[in-house]
Amino acid sequence: MDDYLDVLSSHERQLLRRHHFERQTFERLRDKLRSGKWTIADNRIRGEVELPDEDDIESFPDRDSEEGRELSERGRRALESGEVGAVVLNGGMATRFGGVVKGCVDVFDGISFLGLKLADAARFGAPVLLMNSFATDEKTKGHLEEHRYFGFDPEELITFTQNVSLRLTPDGEVFRHDGGNTLYAPGHGDLADALRRGALDEFRNRGGKYLMMSNVDNVLASLDPLVVGSHVKAAEERGVEMTVESVDNQGSTTGGMPARVDGKLQVVEAFRFPEGFDVSSIPVYNSNTFLFNADALDRDFDLTWFLVEKFVDDKKAIQFERLAGQLSAFLDARFLEVPRRGSQSRFLPIKRRSDLEENREFLRQAVEAVPETS
Repeated sequence: MDDYLDVLSSHERQLLRRHHFERQTFERLRDKLRSGKWTIADNRIRGEVELPDEDDIESFPDRDSEEGRELSERGRRALESGEVGAVVLNGGMATRFGGVVKGCVDVFDGISFLGLKLADAARFGAPVLLMNSFATDEKTKGHLEEHRYFGFDPEELITFTQNVSLRLTPDGEVFRHDGGNTLYAPGHGDLADALRRGALDEFRNRGGKYLMMSNVDNVLASLDPLVVGSHVKAAEERGVEMTVESVDNQGSTTGGMPARVDGKLQVVEAFRFPEGFDVSSIPVYNSNTFLFNADALDRDFDLTWFLVEKFVDDKKAIQFERLAGQLSAFLDARFLEVPRRGSQSRFLPIKRRSDLEENREFLRQAVEAVPETS
């Protein structure tokens, strides 16, 4: 390895080799940063950005309507036949949660976030595709073994890891703080590449057709037959390749939102909108829960590398990241507004310890209220 990696320990070098460090890509991005010609402002989109059309955001079907019952039955058939898998993003560094492996944190009654995700999939015998990172892989495997996979069949668990990269200082040197804090997982935009290293083929060889991706900390993003059936119908009858679950943005100016870029409907992160664009005028933003046609992910995607500034304690670090929402720029995507409040809510991310404490009882009630499969 080149001289710029001499500051790394032998263990850190081993992690780079084991977890798919893309050296050529990293060096290209590092050279671009060091040139001084790449700034945070370059994250903004240069094309024509417009508000979504009125019919771009589809309404959530009424469960008790004829349509709702038909979609639920359609989704149930797909789930019980093994056509649907749950992709769980478990690679985050959880800096706002104290730097622990969040998936292993107890939510209630000795069941962790991962345990709840596995229990949800077990209702239908659905496989789980678990994306870990260098920071979560070993601890996650130990946690699941210790708890005997929370009753989940380990044969239905497909684990894989995303890439690893190196933080840099603003002038392009390898970032070190207290002898470390250098390695990081470069965003869930790794998803398609990581799946294609074997997990996607394994899933499809078992008869899998559709994947629901969600964050490990969003317990409410369950394998709901109604949501699954809505995507299956759109895929089979309209050629849709990706469903983006969206929720009321409550006036937020952060997160990824539906917009048309040069006419193409897609997720646009708030920091990418042109300066002066009224982001708050878009009524929903995506909850980072997506449904994909598995076959649609079996290709290369030229996702944008974003320049991201992070602070480790009081020191500024530079990261290069990609985001899974941008897959909507390449796939035929639809936006489905799902409930954010009440018993049918599908979005309650737990980013801080205080979030968990404040919502622990609600999460218990929500999980207990999930209907049986029969």
